[in-house]
Amino acid sequence: MDRGRIYLVGFMGSGKTSVGGHLARGMGFRFLDLDSEIERLRGLSVAEIFEQDGEGEFRRLESLALRDTASMRDIVVATGGGTLTRWENRDFIQRTGIMVWLDAPLPVMLERASNGARRPLLSTPERMALLLEERLPGYRTADLRVDAGGGSAETVARQIASQVGAIL
Repeated sequence: MDRGRIYLVGFMGSGKTSVGGHLARGMGFRFLDLDSEIERLRGLSVAEIFEQDGEGEFRRLESLALRDTASMRDIVVATGGGTLTRWENRDFIQRTGIMVWLDAPLPVMLERASNGARRPLLSTPERMALLLEERLPGYRTADLRVDAGGGSAETVARQIASQVGAIL
């Protein structure tokens, strides 16, 4: 495992991008948002990729972008909410860095997700609960679980830095 890579995982709206930026700055690391990287490489928004090419193609691009992090050091990577739906991504993250699960209550995550960028899989609360349930086994494989439901992004980032510091 390369301790110079921290991968933030969790459901949409858990705070991966917000917390990741604070965490990277606080640790003197670079920050990479996987969705933004995919958008940059493909020249389309995540929603447009889903619409034009489908979820399967998006997941393929996501896996490629994730593997590109293999050569990076001192980096915090905010993954997509569904990154761990592919076993090979979960295996890659576990082999190459520290996986931190940002966990929060579903109503909090849905509120956050509805206030942000268009999310192609955002649906009814019932459908989102099912989607979260499907993804929980992957999130539970994380090295660290952090409650991201109540504190500010900066507070959560400091908590992660403290816990990760004990591992490094």
